[in-house]
Amino acid sequence: MIEYESLADSNKQFMHELEAAATNVIRSGWYVLGHEVTEFEKEFATWVGSRHCIGVANGLDALILSIEALMLPKGSEILVASNTYIATILAIIRAGHKPVLVEPDPATFNIDPLNITTKITSSTRAICVTHLFGKTCRMDTICALANEYGLKLIEDCAQSHGAKLGGRMTGTFGDAGCFSFYPTKNLGALGDAGAVVTDDDEIADRLRHLRNYGSKQKYINKYAGVNSRLDEIQAALLRVKLRHLDNMSEHKRNLAQIYFNNLPDWLTLPRQKEDEYDVFHIFGVRHEERDRLKSWLLEQGVKTEIHYPIPPHRQEAMYGILQGDYPIADMLHETELSLPISIGHTLNDIEQISSIIKKF
Repeated sequence: MIEYESLADSNKQFMHELEAAATNVIRSGWYVLGHEVTEFEKEFATWVGSRHCIGVANGLDALILSIEALMLPKGSEILVASNTYIATILAIIRAGHKPVLVEPDPATFNIDPLNITTKITSSTRAICVTHLFGKTCRMDTICALANEYGLKLIEDCAQSHGAKLGGRMTGTFGDAGCFSFYPTKNLGALGDAGAVVTDDDEIADRLRHLRNYGSKQKYINKYAGVNSRLDEIQAALLRVKLRHLDNMSEHKRNLAQIYFNNLPDWLTLPRQKEDEYDVFHIFGVRHEERDRLKSWLLEQGVKTEIHYPIPPHRQEAMYGILQGDYPIADMLHETELSLPISIGHTLNDIEQISSIIKKF
């Protein structure tokens, strides 16, 4: 059986380094907002190409706190892709604003810049893009639109660690770039973790307050904040894996190229463009008989996933909040199938999967 992903296999190659890093933190006696968090924030900011990195507890908090740090009028409309993972939409709601869904480009799964202007109203204050599956949104066009309409720009980079457009990394285009380090991400912790990157000094200062009860100085609370601090041990483990991240991305790109070279043309494959550096957090293909293909592959010993089975506007939690019809989102959610593509997979694994798919 070829697993969709085995975190044990993916982390095995770093085991000695991870164990040493965790042991050092335990022995240090300092477990919250200490040396490891400070150093990870410096290293990740440098790697991304931002002035600031603020570590938080998880990717959802990164989004919520970033939106709060923008100080938008309560109830502002924020544009977001209709097929994004629901966390992006939950963040907008939790921050006290209204999500407005924009249909994606079916070739990329990312928000379609051509559809953005049709949803802008006098209440629109921001755009929140999600770089899905490890592919950069068309930030050249989206940044121009944000500037034209005076909108703030938040990037959900939970799936795009290291993805680039024109050589520039995701997270560096907008006012804030929000990262999740959930264990399955390309840069994954061994638990929940997240971070925000920004070049804006004021946003960075607010975030450092907000993540720690609204305080940067003990017992002095400037904002009504929360407890959302990046854990010292997770920061230490992320520092280990950050040193290997470029190699991990190249490995996944090599696996993706095998798929591109070998998969049959009756599958709709991810779009490739010369100025887009994809890191393939997910290798999502499309097929009208997705469910039958998924079941058949399992019978052949290949596990796959669906990202995601139910679009946000059809989730029970969103009844009365997300209204309207979103046929492109529906189509993508009905046809998408995620093939194995982790750092725990070998080139031979992907060649074998490709050969099996051809027999469907």
